[in-house]
Amino acid sequence: MEKNKMERKHGPSCFGFPLSIFFIVINEFCERFSYYGMRAVLVLYFKFFLHWDDNLSTAIYHTFVALCYLTPILGAIIADSWLGKFKTIISLSIVYTIGQAVMAVSSINDLTDYNRDGTPDNIPLHIGLSISGLILIAFGTGGIKPCVSAFGGDQFEEEQEKQRSRFFSLFYLSVNAGSLLSTIITPILRGEECGIHTKQQCYPLAFGVPAALMAVSLMVFILGSKMYKKAHPQGNIMLQVSKCIGFAVKNRFQHRSKQFSKREHWLDWASEKYDKRLITQTKMVLRVLFLYIPLPMFWALFDQQGSRWTLQATTMDGNFGAIQIQPDQMQTVNPILIVVMVPIVDTVVYPLIKKCHINFTPLRKITVGMFLASLAFVAAALVQVQIDKTLPDFPKEGQSQIKVINLGTDVAKVDFDAGVANVSVESLMATNYMTFDTTSLTRMNIAYGNQTLNQSLNFPGKERHTLLLKNIGGIQTEWLLDGLKSKSEDGKNQIRFINNLASTINITMGSTSLENVKEFSATNYTSFTRGVKEIVVFADNSLTCKNQSISFGYGSAYTIVIQECNSNTLALRYVEDIQPNTVHMAWQIPQYFIMTCGEVVFSVTGLAFSYSQAPSNMKSVLQAGWLLTVAVGNIIVLIVAGASKLSEQWAEYVLFAALLMAVCIIFSIMAYFYTYVDPVEIEAQLDEDEKKKMENEKSIYENGTGPISQSEM
Repeated sequence: MEKNKMERKHGPSCFGFPLSIFFIVINEFCERFSYYGMRAVLVLYFKFFLHWDDNLSTAIYHTFVALCYLTPILGAIIADSWLGKFKTIISLSIVYTIGQAVMAVSSINDLTDYNRDGTPDNIPLHIGLSISGLILIAFGTGGIKPCVSAFGGDQFEEEQEKQRSRFFSLFYLSVNAGSLLSTIITPILRGEECGIHTKQQCYPLAFGVPAALMAVSLMVFILGSKMYKKAHPQGNIMLQVSKCIGFAVKNRFQHRSKQFSKREHWLDWASEKYDKRLITQTKMVLRVLFLYIPLPMFWALFDQQGSRWTLQATTMDGNFGAIQIQPDQMQTVNPILIVVMVPIVDTVVYPLIKKCHINFTPLRKITVGMFLASLAFVAAALVQVQIDKTLPDFPKEGQSQIKVINLGTDVAKVDFDAGVANVSVESLMATNYMTFDTTSLTRMNIAYGNQTLNQSLNFPGKERHTLLLKNIGGIQTEWLLDGLKSKSEDGKNQIRFINNLASTINITMGSTSLENVKEFSATNYTSFTRGVKEIVVFADNSLTCKNQSISFGYGSAYTIVIQECNSNTLALRYVEDIQPNTVHMAWQIPQYFIMTCGEVVFSVTGLAFSYSQAPSNMKSVLQAGWLLTVAVGNIIVLIVAGASKLSEQWAEYVLFAALLMAVCIIFSIMAYFYTYVDPVEIEAQLDEDEKKKMENEKSIYENGTGPISQSEM
């Protein structure tokens, strides 16, 4: 009965659409906001909260993405064979919401910050919660991925094909809108400072808002429950195809002896158990799936926008004038360009190519998409080369670096043992960092005019040191261990102060207070965000003086010398220890543009081609296969990045570009030998053959022959 297929046939409508689809569209918008919002800040959360290095952060990120694209197969099987789409969406959305909530809790710094120093004291607990949350999210988002759009399509009657087509356009728009808004908003939330005891980057808010949106998504979907048409599970075609293939392989292996005649196709060995229609349709699907084999390499590059490219942006300047761009916000370039490029390519580029009488077939478009993605990584490598030129050169094993700051009133001359290095430093000036072989750095001689001082030296190596000099009341020296071993990758500036006054002082910069800074001593480095800060100095004699700092950029390190404080005037001198990021984030736009062009001709064309070459009842099989290529692509990132052992990031970009270029050539050869088919025509022929078979069987019965028994065969 029809009632067994659908629980509801009719429902309220709005503008010709079933009212239920608006709940589904809103649900999808909230879910995509939740997923992409969480994913946008994920790699930075790994790096700066869990303190994982770039390689581990990238590995876990791509493992998570791969799992998100493996689980749709499980979701489709559950929906088609057991629970149905509606119950599957509800059940896995609950799992999804719990996972997002666990991620938000895992990022609460104060959860284990027992000594209130701003650093979690039980990192393993945070890691455990994070991994648990990500697993739940992967099963949730992946499980509902193949169900929601199909469930929306179920809401239309057969005669509403035009409305169904418009629904899928609206559905795709909601996906991109949720992605775009979330990748703008959640990095801003992450950049805020929050906390009970200490103020840190607000990951709980950045994860909490997506968790709240997922809860809203679930509630909105449930609100439309009584309006939905809910199809009962009809069995999963993927299982049937898998069983057909499995039986063919098994049967062929059992009949591998030469006494058995060969068959036209190895799948024909399934004919003893499965009908001709299923076997023919499976052959058509396998022809397309064979072409899928090289495609994961494209996704291996594409999905690094959220990992390697985001980490690249942390070493760049995000100052766009009135707007300050966070590193993870650069990902928004992709959805923005998608919205712009898709109509331009469809309405301008493709028609122009057609007018030039170029046969731009779907497989050629896919090949061009792979080529463009490879070029995008070449562009990323060129940007990385420029970034590397601005990075400081830190001491290696067996080396030490020394910077000399002269706080005295005369020129200071410093001779390092046996002519290793001789420098003269003007009053209130500083040298750059000088690199020495630690074994040869044993003594130094300091001279202020006629005053001299000899000191023995003993450094462990692989460290930066600062030597403070002063010639008041004899030569005074103070050694500072800088403690900086890498450039700040969160975009913050490392600032320390040197007190060159004659009394102990307290210093306030912005909201940070540094107390009891003694004469001729320095504070440790403290992190500050970009921009101009107010510096206030409180001296022992109740004198207060203030001044505005220079405008700090991204990722710099400065030593600020408090030189004079009188009559409400604060005199400061700045010594640059690490230069700010000078390569602008705008230089990433070309690589995003090229990659997006590649995505437009690759992804959109790939799905359209797959659907055009697949039987009508096996679209879901190819959808699962397409999602599987994304999962495999992310696994490739793990393998290549782990096996390459390249120390330079630009070299890794070039490696991925070269691999995709090689795969692109292989795919072009495969595409050259591919023959396009018309599934409608083939299925019509199958219908005709089945009709003739039924007519033959009918004529046999009418002639009184009856069916042939097994014993008569």
